[in-house]
Amino acid sequence: MLNIIWPLFIIISLIYAIFFGRVSEVNLSIFDSVENAVQISINLLGTICLWNGIIKIAMNTELVDKLKRLLKPILKVLFPEIKEKDQAYSEISMNIVANIMGLGNAATPLGLNAMKSMQKENLEKDRLSNSMAMFIIINTASIQIIPTTVIAIRTSLGSKNPTGMILAVWIATIGAAVSAIIMSKILMKRW
Repeated sequence: MLNIIWPLFIIISLIYAIFFGRVSEVNLSIFDSVENAVQISINLLGTICLWNGIIKIAMNTELVDKLKRLLKPILKVLFPEIKEKDQAYSEISMNIVANIMGLGNAATPLGLNAMKSMQKENLEKDRLSNSMAMFIIINTASIQIIPTTVIAIRTSLGSKNPTGMILAVWIATIGAAVSAIIMSKILMKRW
């Protein structure tokens, strides 16, 4: 659907620019947006590299074990089918920690590995297990304590207070995660 909508927007914009003599403004905006996209990409790349490095260091310390122990009671409720000794348990823990820290890009490989590990244990290969569905829900509505990517984008765009939205992020992500988890648990019991 989007592959129809976006080209349609572009075509309508170009036709409008031609009829109302604003082709030069369209050209300027194209080059300005390309320059902004490159600048934002460079800033995000630096932020992603920094936080991926921090996560890699954290994986080699006792911090990961402490965070896993902290998450253990929550993970038992959310993923009752997964045993603590399973590889998926560790990958899920690290994914959730990375998402909580706002490191979606660092969490992605961990999440993919966790899904592969859960699929190996899944008896019905053509359907998601309850644990897999819950994992997708948690990742979609992930709670973020430090939304690093959003802060990096706001900083790169010259925001005077790039961390000013943190309280709103906490409220939105916690509300989304709690409501999604409750609804999924209700639906999992039904079906």
